[in-house]
Amino acid sequence: MYKAGSSRKWITKAIVLLFIFIVLGAFFYWQNNDVVVTQYDYTSTEIPDEFDGFRILQVSDLHNKEFGKDQEVLVSLTKAIAPDIIVVTGDLIDSNHTDIKAAIDYISQAVLIAPVYFVTGNHEIWSEQYTVLAVELVKYGVIILDNKSIILTRNGAEISLIGLPDGDVISKESETVFDFAGKIFCILLSHRPELLNEYAQKEVDLVFAGHAHGGQIRIPFLGGLFAPNQGLFPKYTSGIYTQADTTMVVSRGLGNSVIPVRVFNRPELVVVSLREG
Repeated sequence: MYKAGSSRKWITKAIVLLFIFIVLGAFFYWQNNDVVVTQYDYTSTEIPDEFDGFRILQVSDLHNKEFGKDQEVLVSLTKAIAPDIIVVTGDLIDSNHTDIKAAIDYISQAVLIAPVYFVTGNHEIWSEQYTVLAVELVKYGVIILDNKSIILTRNGAEISLIGLPDGDVISKESETVFDFAGKIFCILLSHRPELLNEYAQKEVDLVFAGHAHGGQIRIPFLGGLFAPNQGLFPKYTSGIYTQADTTMVVSRGLGNSVIPVRVFNRPELVVVSLREG
């Protein structure tokens, strides 16, 4: 026998479940697509007066992800930040489903805003298409800093910018890039945050790293759940870390790879302003 009450209960449950799915869908979309800009001031007596206020935008772990048509969201944010330089700390592409266009859509416009410096992440190393990406980066004027060092000048003052290719140790081939460390203010670009102890031993002043994806799922008051090469409850996932005289900035990055979702861990652009102190 048909019961109207039972039918109404089923409809009510279906509406509640649909509402829950819609709310969860909106939450996960927001968590994975709404970019947050995190700003830090880094103060050091080693920074020349001429570099006081120098703004560095860090872009990390894009993994092919698209933020609007032709990366319009990232480009708009980059213009608003108005950085003096842009540093890309690896994994512009994803070796599992490489999309060079998504990376270059951003890079080709970013170079018109500020000089762009790049080091490889593990996905560039793994990708069979990295040589194609590298050609495109150079074509647009990006400076690839793998095992290289340069001097940045401002009104006659100098600081050094050095870079490491991705790897789980600092190789012998990389030793010469540290020649400026301990002599003038030295900034290192490296994909991997878990090597902080080695960076500190080299007397680097400031490090920009990524790779950890913010721990992917962030548990309130506990931090990230998992990061590659660090495992469960990783130590270095987001923010500022200091060892000896070395400070490391870790970006949560922008995209995803093996784990397809972020939770309490929105995509991030990092801005560091140098302050003479």
